[in-house]
Amino acid sequence: MKMLIVYTHPNHTSLNYAFLQSVLKGSSENPYITDIKVIDLYKEGFNPLLVFNEEKRRRDMHIDPNTEKYRNQLTWADKIVFVYPIWWGRPPAMLLGYIDQLFASNFAYKDKKGLLPEGLLKGKSVVCVSTMKGPTHYPLLWLNNAHKVLMKKALFNFVGIKKVKFFEFGNMESAKGKQEKKLEKVYNYFKQLDH
Repeated sequence: MKMLIVYTHPNHTSLNYAFLQSVLKGSSENPYITDIKVIDLYKEGFNPLLVFNEEKRRRDMHIDPNTEKYRNQLTWADKIVFVYPIWWGRPPAMLLGYIDQLFASNFAYKDKKGLLPEGLLKGKSVVCVSTMKGPTHYPLLWLNNAHKVLMKKALFNFVGIKKVKFFEFGNMESAKGKQEKKLEKVYNYFKQLDH
């Protein structure tokens, strides 16, 4: 299994970075995971801004040379892992900018007759590891599960990815947040993953 990890947090001393290390440690000890690539969007200076004008058209996003290496990474991967904080009930703008540019028509999906398009990323799976300051059940109880609906239904299912796993950890700025236990949970998941 080839794994692509998309890490989105500006601070390498953050808890999110510790979760990235747990993913990497567990994955490196897993015999089913043969190759791992990591994209650190902030470190790479990824430009999340969409630009459309006379020279750059939306319909050509799937062949944009500026994002070719990222498209190649997504094509290469069997499993895509996103590690990010939840800010204001959703992923950071940096990650949303990556999604806006990479999950483009004629690369991630293809319009066809009917209500839904044809997903072009079928056969891949996704894991989202996210942290938030608020309580674990805050997105479910106060936001109608907006984060998971956004990521699973509006994005991944739309492009043909049906297998989506969430680790949505709350209370991460609290002394009682059980951070070590949650880091261990992520480590064990990736160590034991077999598909």
